[in-house]
Amino acid sequence: MTPAVNAAKKARIAYTLHAYTHDPAAPSYGTEASEKLGIDAARVFKTLVAQIDTHRFAVAVIPVCSMLSLKRLAAAANAKKARMADGPDVERISGYVLGGVSPLGQKKRLDTFIDAGAREFPTIFVSAGRRGLELELSPDDLQTLSSAVFAPLTQTQ
Repeated sequence: MTPAVNAAKKARIAYTLHAYTHDPAAPSYGTEASEKLGIDAARVFKTLVAQIDTHRFAVAVIPVCSMLSLKRLAAAANAKKARMADGPDVERISGYVLGGVSPLGQKKRLDTFIDAGAREFPTIFVSAGRRGLELELSPDDLQTLSSAVFAPLTQTQ
């Protein structure tokens, strides 16, 4: 299993794994998960890594149907500005490949922020650490396992 699934198992939280056949030509991993699993895109969350100021990295977990507001992420992280991290940095820091980055079980624990809208749902879906594998869990369990902070992070809120 992946480090994300192992983290959920070790914490003994309630979760469900959902697998689907990943299409390498899919333009959006999150939208693909939503469509193939028949789940409302508002409940499927993507994991994004951003560089905060110049020295730190942070994780933003937002719905796949939304755009990250870098200004809101910076504010949540008490930073002046944020920018999206480069792909090689994301893979090196997280230990996951792009499109399969999970907010759980990362190589290096980063400050993590979950979009406040996640609390509207009893469960949400996040990458389980591999393309084609989603982890369904409660937003509160995700917050606890990732030591995250809920904050408004999207441009549409």
